[in-house]
Amino acid sequence: MKNLNQRDFIWILPLSLGLGAVLSSLQPGNWLIGWLGFSFLFLLCISLLTLSTRWAASTTGFDTPLKEHSGLLNPRKTLAWMVALAFVLRLLGGVATYLALPVYGYVDEDQSAGFVYTDAHRRDAQAWKLASSDRPLMDAFNKKFAYDQYGGLLAFSALIYRYLSPDEHRVLMLVLLSAFIGALGLPFLWKAVSQEWGAKAAFASGWIFALYPESLLLGGSAMREPYLMTFSAFALWGFVNSGVRQQAVGMHRSKLLHSIVWLGLGIAGMLLVSPSVALVTLVIFGGWNYFTSERGRISWWLVVMAVLVFITGLFILSSALDRQGNLGGATPIGVINNFMREAVKWDVYQLERGSGWVQKLFDEMPEWLRLPFVTIYGVLQPVLPAIFVAPTTSVWRIIGILRAFGWYTLLPALILSFAASAGAGAEKKRRLFIWLSLVVWAWILLTALRGGGDQWDNPRYRAILFLWQALLAGNVWVWWRETKNAWFLRVIAMEIVFVAVFGQWYANRYLHIGRQLPFADMVAIIFGIWFLIFVFGRWHDRKRRA
Repeated sequence: MKNLNQRDFIWILPLSLGLGAVLSSLQPGNWLIGWLGFSFLFLLCISLLTLSTRWAASTTGFDTPLKEHSGLLNPRKTLAWMVALAFVLRLLGGVATYLALPVYGYVDEDQSAGFVYTDAHRRDAQAWKLASSDRPLMDAFNKKFAYDQYGGLLAFSALIYRYLSPDEHRVLMLVLLSAFIGALGLPFLWKAVSQEWGAKAAFASGWIFALYPESLLLGGSAMREPYLMTFSAFALWGFVNSGVRQQAVGMHRSKLLHSIVWLGLGIAGMLLVSPSVALVTLVIFGGWNYFTSERGRISWWLVVMAVLVFITGLFILSSALDRQGNLGGATPIGVINNFMREAVKWDVYQLERGSGWVQKLFDEMPEWLRLPFVTIYGVLQPVLPAIFVAPTTSVWRIIGILRAFGWYTLLPALILSFAASAGAGAEKKRRLFIWLSLVVWAWILLTALRGGGDQWDNPRYRAILFLWQALLAGNVWVWWRETKNAWFLRVIAMEIVFVAVFGQWYANRYLHIGRQLPFADMVAIIFGIWFLIFVFGRWHDRKRRA
């Protein structure tokens, strides 16, 4: 990476000191101690973001030049703006929710403390408890601190509190770090996609990664998802640049080792924060290597690494899930299987108990339809029509509209990822994007089932693989811009039909506007209009070809 020079510190140092002073004034405790701690974090974060952005925007990389930047003006400045916005929006969002929720949110323990997510609040409280005690930080990995299943993020949070905020519990320190981590993955994603598929795809994927509302909210909430996204970006860059799939290229040993270090760093980080994501990432890379190799082979050292990580991750995951020792299962796989089965049953029960209309629908439908219904309902969360009319406070309405609008904007691109993959041109690229589409959709459906239709758990679990969703959506955007395929607008039209019909249903439910249709009739109307759009599209395409 390019080094910082003295001219950089002319603006980085004053900016860090000024921002540190602002955040310190918003927190309790000794102002000077808080100012020094925040200023140090800002100096570190801004310096690393500057370094990584310059490195990613360089035209040489480690071994091969970036693909042509045709049609793009000054990619270096564009990437710098992209990274700066990603960091600033996450930080501002985190500070805004921390200040607004105690005043404009609901009266409960989490929101009164300025937290959007209960998990973040509980982990933060335990991190401060551990940091302010005389216990070693490694105690974060024992059963006493159970709110962080795996212990890695808890240990890191306690480390920050113990050495940078020893006198007082300054929550915004972890918000600052989460915003930084959420933005740090962007240069690595951009560099990897640029090298593999060109700058157009890199900028499309990068803007999606930078501005997606769910990612912004998580990045300002001290959650584990921003860390997982950035570790995924590290691993993606290391894999793309390592020459694993192109050993015949003859990459220099030191450069190969450098890339493997980034791949290993990403996987190791995932193991500390969420081992299941490390296992899924290895599955993605294994399929990538297989489908793009000349004879469907997988590199032997990638297999060895995958086996070692799989065994390690399996034991870490099963041990974390069975901290209370009540899941049974004689093997790690048995523990994980029992956990998933019980978790799905519990989530379905919670969904049915928490919603009267869902309970009514469950009573009317066959039992075998309940899990498919919960899965589809989970995929549609957060439901866009509901947030416009459901009663809530102003701050939660703003958050809800942004989250739902972001997902309903991304969803058509993910649906069209298979069509874009089929038209990707080269056979290797086509097979690779079909594989990535299958993995992403398998994850979306699994998390929808695991989340039980909950409007918070489903999007949060889904966002764990958001880097790959952004990569696919960026590819779809470039595909549509180049082909002007009519199905892009047709899928959007289908989504508008869904939003309009369900919007009327929610308007009647909460505002008593119009006539309430039976649920089955609503579904029939939606599928009927979708069928007409599909038939018209097929007819129009055949007419054009004729």
